[in-house]
Amino acid sequence: MCGILAVLGCSDDSQAKRVRVLELSRRLKHRGPDWSGLYQHKDCYLSHQRLAIVDPASGDQPLYNENKSIVVTVNGEIYNHEELRKKLKNHKIRTGSDCDVISHLYEEYGENFVDMLDGMFSFVLLDTRDNSFIAARDAIGVTSLYIGWGRDGSVWISSELKGLNDDCEHFETFPPGHLYSSKEAGFKRWYNPIWFSEDIPSTPYDPLVLRRALENAVIKRLMTDVPFGVLLSGGLDSSLVASITARHLTGTRAAKHWGTQLHSFCVGLEGSPDLKAAREVADFLGTVHHEFHFTVQDGIDAIEDVIYHIETYDVTTIRASTPMFLMARKIKSLGVKMVISGEGADEIFGGYLYFHKAPNKEEFHRESCHKIKALHMYDCLRANKATSAWGLEIRVPFLDKKFIEVAMAIDPEWKMIKHDQGRIEKWVLRRAFDDEQQPYLPKNVLYRQKEQFSDGVGYSWIDGLKAHADQHVTDKMILNAEHIFPQNTPTSKEAYYYRTIFERFFPQNSACLTVPGGPSIACSTAKAVEWDAAWSKNLDPSGRAALGVHASTYGDEANGLNAIVQPKIVDTIPRMEVGTAGVKILG
Repeated sequence: MCGILAVLGCSDDSQAKRVRVLELSRRLKHRGPDWSGLYQHKDCYLSHQRLAIVDPASGDQPLYNENKSIVVTVNGEIYNHEELRKKLKNHKIRTGSDCDVISHLYEEYGENFVDMLDGMFSFVLLDTRDNSFIAARDAIGVTSLYIGWGRDGSVWISSELKGLNDDCEHFETFPPGHLYSSKEAGFKRWYNPIWFSEDIPSTPYDPLVLRRALENAVIKRLMTDVPFGVLLSGGLDSSLVASITARHLTGTRAAKHWGTQLHSFCVGLEGSPDLKAAREVADFLGTVHHEFHFTVQDGIDAIEDVIYHIETYDVTTIRASTPMFLMARKIKSLGVKMVISGEGADEIFGGYLYFHKAPNKEEFHRESCHKIKALHMYDCLRANKATSAWGLEIRVPFLDKKFIEVAMAIDPEWKMIKHDQGRIEKWVLRRAFDDEQQPYLPKNVLYRQKEQFSDGVGYSWIDGLKAHADQHVTDKMILNAEHIFPQNTPTSKEAYYYRTIFERFFPQNSACLTVPGGPSIACSTAKAVEWDAAWSKNLDPSGRAALGVHASTYGDEANGLNAIVQPKIVDTIPRMEVGTAGVKILG
């Protein structure tokens, strides 16, 4: 991922303002450590921090059309750029960068070209002929983007909050699938798929159609000129992505540069469910597997850095971001610049364990739609920023536009969990890749129960966070929390602890409003909490809070299972050991 910052229509075009824009842009340098660029035209500034993935030698930004009258700063990847170049035969495109088509498409088609882009992106385009500009964000919000307004009437656009929060009177999340036009001084939605209406679809389930759609989504994401790998938790989603990548790597552009043996990466506490499952999948696929261990204390020590980079106080997101943040640093240290991951499948197929209690297919489908629409505030935000913190790019094939359209057109009756028919969560996805002749995965992995990332890295991780928060937040603090934090009031000590750290970095009210709130059970929306009366008494975003569903449910309610033992938190400094299989963090 790259980092972009644009300041448009400000009242100051002095050298001091240019220095200030450079200073703010440097706050995004972690996203793009390979090169920096700044373009100024009158009262408009476009800056860029580059992470070079495609055409690293000549694709520096900002990018221009032939006569440099149109200027673009872009974060992302345009997977169909070669196809789009064929539509631009009358244009001379200067570099091999996938993003270099954007200015030329604008010249050819005007503002309506955005829907032609197949990829993950956020960009700002300045037309110097009339000093107008447009900004756009990809369909689901895989790339992060914010917009703000200054007192002088200026518009600010940044990949992260930290690029604009100190200089804007008001700022907010730039909505996914939208375009902002200076000519209209407002947003318009460019992404309008059929599923967005939340009408109940009726297309019969065809496992081969679904399989081909996901394979195509993975294959197009093998476009890279730098070393890459796959994140492999050992769960269904990441394992399928790894399996498809391993099958189709030979003959790709990536294989020509870096060989055909795939590298895989996993993180977890010693003895965690993910480590064991990932190792089994890696052995089955024949990947070069790198296993990273961390302790609860390692994670706690990183919490402040995580909140600064992820820019949220959402409990689920911070729990899951911390192991990912630690893993991303180790991956980057090995020379890898891009990874492919499995985010999005749970939202599309109802993979979270609370979907077991969906009362009917209509409720199931609407909840799925709501979850996908909110991904930019949760898993997309986590995946993008936890990796970008270390200059690592992440790609997510389950959130491919075409794949989502295929998957969300399936009659949701097929997605419903029906134990009497042997259909567990995400059965339609599992069945699509259940190939007896050429198995994609071992059966026990293909049908492994869903583990949320923050659970799968080791159950004591969440329990350790709660114990740590208990040491720092008193009962009196929680009692008065609504007076200190009237917006999205924290209801647990863990939530209060994160909120305090967040507001130290981002004290503005606008920053608080960029984070979602409301009751949740095992990552549900507030509406889905109503599916089971018992859930309202046990509101926790962990999958283990889905009483009667998860095999390791919290407390005595779990069919006689023992309660989780609270780990001991120590203050010793961890030491690191480097071996041939990767880096191991020891307590």
